Amino acid sequence: VQLVESGGGSVQAGGSLRLSCANSQYTRAPYMSWFRQAPGKEREGVAGIYTRGRTTYYADSVKGRFTISQDNAKNTVYLQMNSLKPEDTAMYYCAAGHVNRWYDPSAFPYWGQGTQVTVS
Repeated sequence: VQLVESGGGSVQAGGSLRLSCANSQYTRAPYMSWFRQAPGKEREGVAGIYTRGRTTYYADSVKGRFTISQDNAKNTVYLQMNSLKPEDTAMYYCAAGHVNRWYDPSAFPYWGQGTQVTVS
């Protein structure tokens, strides 16, 4: 399974970014999540989606600001991030797996390379 991320960058507080994650084995690893890791902090789950049923999950810290969505025709999951805050600054990773523990990094065997999001 290969995951290819794109869309990170630098924005001012209040701005928006959209991250993309293309999954080469979209149907074999239908549970997909976005995680983030800031320097000196543990990797944390931000949002998850079950691509066969479109069920979504969010961390409390991003509810109402971030939206995870999918495009089955492109085997891609997106993370739309609005009203960004400096505390959202981190390396963002997408992950794919076979079990529904969207918040748990250990549940995901497949990872993208990460994309940096910086909010100033």
